[in-house]
This record gives sequence, structure tokens and C-alpha cells, in this order.
Amino acid sequence: MDRGHIADTCDMAIYESLNFKEVFKMNKINKILLVFLVVLLISGCSSVVLTNRTQLNLIPRETILNMSFDQHNLFLEENTVSSDPSEVEMVKRVGIKIQHSVENYFSEQNLSKQLKDYDWEFDLVVNSEPNAWCMPGGKVVVYTGILSITNNENGLAVVMGHEVAHSIARHGNERMSQTLIAQLGGIALYQALEERPEETQQFWMSAYGLGAQAGLILPYSRLHESEADRLGLIFMAMAGYDPNGAVNFWQRMGEHKSGASPPEFLSTHPSDKTRIEKIESHLPEAMAYYVREN
Repeated sequence: MDRGHIADTCDMAIYESLNFKEVFKMNKINKILLVFLVVLLISGCSSVVLTNRTQLNLIPRETILNMSFDQHNLFLEENTVSSDPSEVEMVKRVGIKIQHSVENYFSEQNLSKQLKDYDWEFDLVVNSEPNAWCMPGGKVVVYTGILSITNNENGLAVVMGHEVAHSIARHGNERMSQTLIAQLGGIALYQALEERPEETQQFWMSAYGLGAQAGLILPYSRLHESEADRLGLIFMAMAGYDPNGAVNFWQRMGEHKSGASPPEFLSTHPSDKTRIEKIESHLPEAMAYYVREN
């Protein structure tokens, strides 16, 4: 999708969202503010790699990465990193392979600039919850509780590919941008950080990382979950892992939640028949990127 088409798509979305009867009633100052907001929205439009879905990302890269790295460091200080050498090595091995596959693809597509200043890190944290997450800039954390469900390295690649996809697709930035527009009226982020630090911090936590309790991963939308499923299959395939293993993994997740409350990792997109059917429909696309290792 070229920039012109992205702009046209954003223009249409913004046009359809405006109530022109109310616009005509506005005073001059409010009209000027509205024009400024519309220009801001258009300038923040971009598209997701591979899916080409148009999205809104208003938060500057430097701000996002600085906040991400700070939050990641704080989390590691407050939680116990696993000392199991074989499990830690497996998490790092899978992560690095997915990292390199993503970097190679972006390089081939002349998109390496999008990964500028990424500081990849893959950590295994001691926590019985079957969870994993990835903050902007490639900060991936896997909980030990999910390893009994992944079963093997290929299953772990399903999880890590999915989480890396959330970061690569900038889902957190998109959600935080929407929140800033909806709740702060398009106020500049630097101004929000200065004038409403507690409120902005809550937006950040909701968009990217941890909730009020340590280890609670707040859910992405169904759209973001589905997109991360699709991209995750492609990323793991590029790294040499068989994407067909995703079906078995999500079946095991479904069995795990049976008779109990759903694991947080399932988010708002449950491990049910619908999810597995969608994953199966994406397998042919993912298999086109599958490079079998010797």
C-alpha cells in the first residue's frame, strides 16, 4: 500500500467521523483547534507490515522506546528472572531466531528504518501464569508457567512470534493514540506527561504492559489479537519453525482453560474453534515463508 492510498484511507475515516452540523456551530477558535487535530491525525497515519491495515500512531518513536525500556527494566527489578539454564537458553534461542528473521525481512523490503533503535531482549521470568508479552523495542518476557503448554521449542515460537507481532505492528502505540484522542482531546503527549503524569502512566500501562497487579497483562482488542496471530505465524515460519504447530498449541491452551478462568494470555480473543479456524486459514500464507532447517 503506497503513502497516497494510506492518506486517502485516513482522510475518509476522519471525514466519516466528523459531525459537520456540530462543526458549523463551532466558534473560530474551536474550528482552528479542530483543523489542527485533523492534520495531526492524518500525519499519524501509517500501515501495518504484511497486512497493510491502516492505523493511527501519534506517539513519537523516541518517547515510546524510552518509556518501554524504563518499564521493562523496572519489571525485571521487581520480578525473578529464571535461573534454569536450559529453559533460559531456549527462550533466547527462539527469540534471536525470530528477531533475525524479522530484521532480514524488513531489510529486504527497505523497511529497516522502522526497527531503528530496537534493543532486543528475551527474558524468562518465574511466574506460574501462562503468559508472555513484548514491549516496544523488542523487549520480550516469557513466563515459566506457559512452558508446560508450549511443550517444545516450536510451541514456544508460536507464543514469541505472536508477541513480537504485537510490537512490530505497533498495536500499543495505536491503542495509546486512540486513548489520547478520546480522553485527552488530542493533547500533545509531552504536555500530557507534564500536566497529567498519573493519567498518562495509566494509558501507557493499559496500552503496553502491566496492569495494577504485577504480572497482569491487559488485553488487546480482538482485531489486534487476530492480526498478531497472522503475523506471528509468518514470523515463526521465517525463523524456520513450522507454523502448523500453532493449531496444536492453541488446542492445548483451550484444554488448559477448560473448567477454569481463561489464562490472561488468551486476552479478549479466546482459544476457541473460531480462533483455530482463522489460524488454519492463515497457514497457507505462512507456509510460503517457511524455510526448513537442514
